Amino acid sequence: MSEQTMSTRSLLVELQTEELPPKALEKMGAAFAEGIAKVLQERHLIDAQSQITEYATPRRLAVHISQVSAQAPDQAFSEKLMPTKVGLDAAGKMTVPLQKRLESKGLGHLTLADLEIKSDGKQDYFYANGMATGARLTDVINEAIDYAVTHLPIPKVMRYQLNDGVTSVRFVRPAHGLIVLWGDEVLAAQTLGLNSGRQTLGHRFMCDAPLTIESADSYASQLEQDGWVIPSFAKRRELIQTQLDAACSNYQASLGTDPEVPALLEEVTALVEYPTVYKGEFDPVFLEIPSECLILTMRLNQRYFPLFNPKSNALTHQFLLVSNMQVADPSHIIEGNQRVILPRLADARFFFETDRKQSLAERVDSLENSVYHNKLGSQRVRVERLRRLAIYLAEHLGADRTLADRAALLAKADLNTLMVGEFPELQGIMGAYYAQADGENAQVVHALKHQYEHRLHQAVDAENLIAALLFLAERAETLVGIWGIGLAPTGERDPYALRRAALGLISAFDQLNQGGYFKEHSLDLRQLLEYSAEGFESGLLAASTIDEVIHFIYERYRNQLIQNYDRKVVEAVLAIQPPLQQVNARIQACVNFAQRPEAESLAAANKRISNLLQRQTEAIGALNPDLLVEPAEQALASALAQLAPQAQQQFAQGDFTASLATLAAAKEPVDQFFTDVMVMAEDLALRNNRLALLKQLHTAMNQVADLALLA
Repeated sequence: MSEQTMSTRSLLVELQTEELPPKALEKMGAAFAEGIAKVLQERHLIDAQSQITEYATPRRLAVHISQVSAQAPDQAFSEKLMPTKVGLDAAGKMTVPLQKRLESKGLGHLTLADLEIKSDGKQDYFYANGMATGARLTDVINEAIDYAVTHLPIPKVMRYQLNDGVTSVRFVRPAHGLIVLWGDEVLAAQTLGLNSGRQTLGHRFMCDAPLTIESADSYASQLEQDGWVIPSFAKRRELIQTQLDAACSNYQASLGTDPEVPALLEEVTALVEYPTVYKGEFDPVFLEIPSECLILTMRLNQRYFPLFNPKSNALTHQFLLVSNMQVADPSHIIEGNQRVILPRLADARFFFETDRKQSLAERVDSLENSVYHNKLGSQRVRVERLRRLAIYLAEHLGADRTLADRAALLAKADLNTLMVGEFPELQGIMGAYYAQADGENAQVVHALKHQYEHRLHQAVDAENLIAALLFLAERAETLVGIWGIGLAPTGERDPYALRRAALGLISAFDQLNQGGYFKEHSLDLRQLLEYSAEGFESGLLAASTIDEVIHFIYERYRNQLIQNYDRKVVEAVLAIQPPLQQVNARIQACVNFAQRPEAESLAAANKRISNLLQRQTEAIGALNPDLLVEPAEQALASALAQLAPQAQQQFAQGDFTASLATLAAAKEPVDQFFTDVMVMAEDLALRNNRLALLKQLHTAMNQVADLALLA
């Protein structure tokens, strides 16, 4: 092999495009790099020592890979051809099918003597062994680029016409340039109607002419120094974060702590190639508007970072903007952005002031004109279902039914306001502001504000009980109604967020339990869902809705719990579908039980009992003590008579750990029973009596969980 063939150099591939979708840019950059590296690795042109660096800016995707070989080493191969009985004729010579198979694989020069015979355990096969010439980078590079281009996570593909006026291609955005450099050498490649070269574009405004990239290794430095482009997404993000932090320090402010801040950082990183942070301001008079309105319009419409008072966390009249320009005098950039945001803030103030002219209660009847779902009626009809459920929940949990009813009545009244029409993300939040201005009860205001949260995150108390009831009513109504008309989630599709609704409902039961509401009150999931179903038009929902929704809720709970607990323990508890508020306590009890020395033996015995009982087609009668003839069965019955009532009392008190610990004392009589006693005796009376004894044991042991699943 020549020195040229053995050499390695860095490889650069860059695809220049029009502005790429910002929310998908980072993933596309990673996928582009991974796609090219994948093909090169499969062809043995790179190895574990090669460093892969991805680049992504609004107008380019690129990858730099070190130590890329011009040609891969020769590779040993073993090609399975066909059974020997097909490849040999009666005279022991090569058949025509075998010869054609060899020719199709470029191995027509091989003879029978060159082939190996190996058995796959059923019959003998011919194998062709040898050394294949290593792949050449020049032959593979186009395949790698095509693979990377066709495997990008593109949110939406567009079709556009090439310069020849005839050919059209499909890609996320029109592509305008392709660089493929191996060291300082241009490798011939084509994609999307482009031929490879070494020219790229710098910054749209700060770089006048195209850049000629000297080599793969000079790419990033040339772009940054001469083209005013920072090609690394990660480096741009870090630079923006550093500038934001410095600005906050200078102006004694903070960016806030909500999750929208890092999401906005990701987005602005994808919008600029050479970021510079500047500070802008607006008239403090706008701070009279609810801060959520101002924050949303700044982040969503303008991609600004609102600034907050670090002590009170109150919104200030200042914001930070990330510009794509670095200039000596940024005053025109700052003033331009301040002028742009002014109409947005003025609109928000107009919406707020206009909405305030009508109370929330006066808006309720207008919900008749808002369709919730064409099968489930208007939002007004839905409100009546929510009111019915809220009152039901209040009666079961000792809450003020008048407040629960009021919260449900006003829950959707802000949907027809101007502010929510402009910013749907503010539904509920604006309802709370308007309700507070109307003089509504503080608990009602709190319920409206928090009704759309994904989950309840704190124990329910007297102050947030009405909010918990509205939250629970909303999710019960959604699950039953949407599922009942045939819109259950399928695969990744869940347009009505039923998975989230199920987890929210679970969190409500858990937080009500944390607040102690189930010590004096009770709430049954099935009864709640059945009551919810009765609020819909007769015959509208599928007959199987309740059973399916309950299964769905426990399945979502299972997926959540197995992230933190042993799967066997989770399966054992959820197999009997206990009350939602008891699931965590039962799981912890099973975790403790599983650590006991008796656990393995009792779980195995329980599994054996379950199998015996499941095979019985006839009803098992009551236990007759007079038919207990063997000492081992008498001992088990005696132990059970002593332990079961104690375990039952502990179970009723919610002390599941103690209940299982009490039953653990039955290990020795259980083991002795299965050692000494023939359960399936020929005497039918003895057999049924022994099954009756085991049924009692099974019932006592499986109140907390199905212990057989721990085996």
